[in-house]
Order: sequence, then structure tokens, then C-alpha cells
Amino acid sequence: MHHRAKAVRSWLREHPLAPDAALAAGVLVCMITGAFVDPQKHGPDHWGTHTPSAFSIVLMVLAATALIFRRRAPMPVLYATGALSFVELVSGEPRAPVVMSAVVALYTVAATTDRPTTWRVGLPTMTALTAAAMLAGPLPWYAQENLGIFAWTGMAAAAGDAVRSRRAFVHAIRERAERAERTREEEARRRVAEERLRIARDLHDVVAHHIALVNVQAGVAAHVMDKRPDQAKEALAHVREASRSALGELRATVGLLRQTGDPEAPTEPAPGLDRLEELVDTFRNAGLPVEVARGDHGTTLPAAVDLAAYRIIQEALTNVQKHAGENAKAEVSVVRVGARVEITVLDDGGTAATGDGLPHPGESDRPLEEGGGHGLLGMRERVGALGGSCAAGPRYGGGFRIHAILPVKVRATQGTTETGDRV
Repeated sequence: MHHRAKAVRSWLREHPLAPDAALAAGVLVCMITGAFVDPQKHGPDHWGTHTPSAFSIVLMVLAATALIFRRRAPMPVLYATGALSFVELVSGEPRAPVVMSAVVALYTVAATTDRPTTWRVGLPTMTALTAAAMLAGPLPWYAQENLGIFAWTGMAAAAGDAVRSRRAFVHAIRERAERAERTREEEARRRVAEERLRIARDLHDVVAHHIALVNVQAGVAAHVMDKRPDQAKEALAHVREASRSALGELRATVGLLRQTGDPEAPTEPAPGLDRLEELVDTFRNAGLPVEVARGDHGTTLPAAVDLAAYRIIQEALTNVQKHAGENAKAEVSVVRVGARVEITVLDDGGTAATGDGLPHPGESDRPLEEGGGHGLLGMRERVGALGGSCAAGPRYGGGFRIHAILPVKVRATQGTTETGDRV
């Protein structure tokens, strides 16, 4: 049954005139049948009292033929059927219901155009046909057939307008539902992209920090393995601790990608400034002297801000470890200023300041722009997402400076990012 209905629909699409031709044939049968009926009589005597002339039959055939094209050219078909009906009404021939074709054509115009067009075309059609029947027809002006012309044409226009309004309403609902579905899909894709970016940023911060520490400590162990085995063991212990910490944070981050029902992965709370000393100690153990100054005591930050502050310091110190010269020193300060928390990470470039204002060793390969690495880009994205600002650039006299301003309360506005700050 389903295949048969599908085949019928396919055939109708290939032959769009077929339904209208069938309708035209039905209307022709009704018109010819009505031409033999006298509406003034009832019972068996009302059949066959009228006999349409050849002229009336020609008018009915022409009007029915015009209806075949009613959906392709609704206005011309209405004009044609209206003219044929008008001719039949004023001809003085025995009444033949050619006006039935004009009723169908007027319905088509109302259903396929708009309401102003229906009023503009329907009223003259109703008036002209009714007036022709009353003033020039063979029946008295008050005959029910004359009043019936006005009623049928009016109902045809009203029915066509109602069908058109219903179609427009259904189309609007369908379009709204499709638009809502597209909006939901776009929102889902946007959230997935944001989550992927956040996870990628966290993975970068974790891997860059811990792998840098492992690399430094492994180099130390290899350098002193023969002459100072105790120091080599200590360096390897730091390597083991850094790798264990990296694995823990990676498990916590990758655990966010698990689906409902998957085995629960071991996780730990997201790091924040309460673990700043622990973070700094890992760099100190790797040989990077770090001084910390805190001016945010008693401040409770939202989880997103707390994590962002921790990651910014982690990435900044990792950059110092990777890019600064030998014997570099770093300073970290966290200060509460009104409704903001300001984070500053400085380093001296790895050598004593000479006062010449020139870059120091290790500074020239520090990535300043987004194309040079993902660390600074990740900082800017984190801070911008929270409505803060971030500045990074070389210091006058040597070294590097990263300065981030984060709101104590997360705002919806996007922050700006800057580069090239000088101290």
C-alpha cells in the first residue's frame, strides 16, 4: 500500500495537469447535468424540463477546458470563465450553469494569491455576474438562481482565502520548527567546539608544564649520574613525581570526555591558587628560583577564575623554564585590587641587567605572537572568556613580563587582549 501511494504521488508530480483535468471533467458533468434540471420544480418532474442549446454546451465545454489550467494561470482562467459565464447569462438562452466554472476559478485565485487580490478581483466578479443575471437574464431579478450566484461566488472567495491562510499558518509552523532545529544544532556544535577548545587548552597547560619539568630534571640526572648519584636520584624522584602529577591531571581532563555509564575515572578537584605553593615548588625543585608575593588573602574566587589564575601562572613559569637563559629568576605576584585580581609573572631573562636596554640571552626565541605557540594564545582565551585582559611582552632591560587582570566575579562581556607591554 505504501509503495502504491508513493507511485501515485510520483505519477502526479510527473503529470501536474492530471488532477485539474479530472476536476474540469467533473465540473463539466455537473454543469451539463444541471442544465437539464429545473430548480423551480421538485420530484421526478424537475428532470428533463430544460434542454441546453448547442451554444450553451459549447460555453460549458470551453469553461471546463479553461479550468485545466487554473493553477498555472489562475487570473486568466478566472477572466475566461467569468466572460463565458457573463455571455451565458445575457444570451437569453435557457439557463445553463456555466457560472459554476467561474466559482471554481474564483476559489483558485483566492487560494493561490493574497487577500487584497481576492477582494480586488472577487468583488467585481460577484457584482458583475449577479448584475448580469438580474438585469439581462431570462429570469426575474429576484429569482433564487440570481441570488445563488452572489452567494456561491462569495463562498468560493471566502473558502479559498481560508485555505490559503491555513496553508500559510502550517508553513509558518513548519518553518519555525525547522529554524528551531537548526538553532539547536548550531548551539550544540558551538558548545562542542567551546568544550574542545577548553579541553585542548587544559591539556596544553598540563603537558607543557610537566613535560618541561621532566625534561629539565632528566637532563640534570644525566649530567650528574656518574659524579653525584645522590643528586641524580633526587632529580629522578622529581621526574617521577612530575610524571605522576601529569598523569593525574590528564586522567581528570580526559574523564570529562567519557559518556554516561562509562567506568568512572579517578579525578581530583580542579587546581586553583590554594595550590600555588605546590606549583611553585615543582619549579624550584627543577632549578628555577621563584619568589611569590600574595596580596589576595581572604579572597574567594569563582572556580573558573581560580583555575584560570592557576593555569596562567603555570604557563608563564613553564615559558620561563623553557625560554629564559641560564640562572633565570622569576617573580610571581597575586594582588586583589577592588573587584579584580591582578596576576604578574616576571623573569630577568637569565643574566644580570646591564642597563643597555637590549634583549638578553634566551629572550629572542620567546613566542610573542599567537603563531609562535599556543601558550600565550591559551592565556588570552582564558582571560578573555572571563571578561578580563592579558598583556605579555619583553621587559625593558631584559626578561619577560606577563600581566593578567581577572574579575573577582565572572562577567558575560569579553575582555580585550594586548601584547608588547613594557615595564
